[in-house]
Amino acid sequence: MPEEPSITWYFDTVSPFSWIALPRIEALATRHPVAFCPVLLGAILAHWGTVGPAELAPKRLHTYRLSQFLAERAGLPMRFPPRHPFRSLEAQRLLTALGGAPAAVRACFACIWEEGQDVSDPAGFAALCGRLGIADAAALIEETEAKEGLRRATEAAIAAGVFGVPTLRIGTELFWGVDALPMAEAYLADPGLFQGEAMARLADLPVGVARRA
Repeated sequence: MPEEPSITWYFDTVSPFSWIALPRIEALATRHPVAFCPVLLGAILAHWGTVGPAELAPKRLHTYRLSQFLAERAGLPMRFPPRHPFRSLEAQRLLTALGGAPAAVRACFACIWEEGQDVSDPAGFAALCGRLGIADAAALIEETEAKEGLRRATEAAIAAGVFGVPTLRIGTELFWGVDALPMAEAYLADPGLFQGEAMARLADLPVGVARRA
């Protein structure tokens, strides 16, 4: 029997789509081992020279409406925090310090996207720490070297080709976004999904025209 590929879920709590994807990732984790990996979306975008959807003025409202619509359609409680994008660095470091434990990840996402807390604000971060039962977040982050751990995890994600969040990595294959999760499930059921003629030719499809900088 072939060995099961490693599965990693890369996320940043600043992403509403990561919150929307979370229940499906949790369901997947009941059938396959999944590593929950906090990363920094800003660093990933900077590396690839791109911006997030909320950073493009015409795309901002569309992104917010779409994520709210998808959450409501999925029956997932969702309340945007008072400002977005917000600084997620401390929350990501805290989750790194906790080893990306799924229960802690869910609690953090719920604090932000269900309760609408701004975890970049001291009061919001304190509420998150209280929810996680952490008395001294700074000490925990220092003791576990979470700052360096988060940096290394983000760099490793970039090296693997991750260009946005949420991204599910199955072996060496990447599945970005909520809408790619059905394809990920299909790939797990059939690892030869991308070996058919139509799929295989996409890997070497030549560029027809390139935009000028």
